Amino acid sequence: MATHPVPAYASSANPTFGSGDAMGMQSLTPAFSPLYQQIKGLILQSLQSGEWKPGETIPSEMDLAARFRVSQGTVRKAIDELSAENLVVRRQGKGTFVATHAEQQMQYRFLKLQPDNGDAQNEGPAERTIIDCKRLRASAEVARALGLRSGDPVLQVRRVLAFAGVPTILEDLWLPGTPFKGLTAERLSDYHGPMYALFETEFGVRMVRADETIRAVNPDAEQARLLGVGIAVPLLSVERVAYTYNDTPMELRRGLYRTDTHHYRNALS
Repeated sequence: MATHPVPAYASSANPTFGSGDAMGMQSLTPAFSPLYQQIKGLILQSLQSGEWKPGETIPSEMDLAARFRVSQGTVRKAIDELSAENLVVRRQGKGTFVATHAEQQMQYRFLKLQPDNGDAQNEGPAERTIIDCKRLRASAEVARALGLRSGDPVLQVRRVLAFAGVPTILEDLWLPGTPFKGLTAERLSDYHGPMYALFETEFGVRMVRADETIRAVNPDAEQARLLGVGIAVPLLSVERVAYTYNDTPMELRRGLYRTDTHHYRNALS
């Protein structure tokens, strides 16, 4: 079996040195990474390369320990961190699986809007209507958020999410054009699972974390029409940048949320 030895890293016992300063002195700059963090990085490389796809099982701790020539405990600690970050999911007696947005418990990980009556399960999945899906050149603002250059191709999607027939969320999304080549309004409309699951299965892009900015705003006339509210009604504006592995931005999303029957709930720890 081919093995993948852990790459050499500088440790506190073997420091690297920076260049001397104006007085000819050298500054000590130790570069040290705990062994389990190095193993975590190697596992992340395999996740990013698609060696193990979302929903698939990864090798056992024993197999990974043999592959990387480290102890099983070191591998377990690396996987513990990946599990805490929702990158893998442990299942008792079955193994460890690559997390996927297709799983029920992961589908609404990034959607924090809850019904005021607290009965999210009976509310059911959102009814989605694709308003627009078009390719265009990235503005400076969109390019900055997605780590692109101004004028690079992006895909812009506008959709409305309704609950119990009531339009509740209006979203505008911008996606980098190259990874999502071939995504159309028809494909979005025909897919009945979570959008992030579609990104995983058809485009090989998995969103692993997101940053959000939230503020209260009033809608413009078009936004008010699509949500069925007046232009004086305050809405919750949620701007999200979602990232795939290695903190690569893959989506800019701006959502307007009605809060007359719902509220935004987030658990902090």
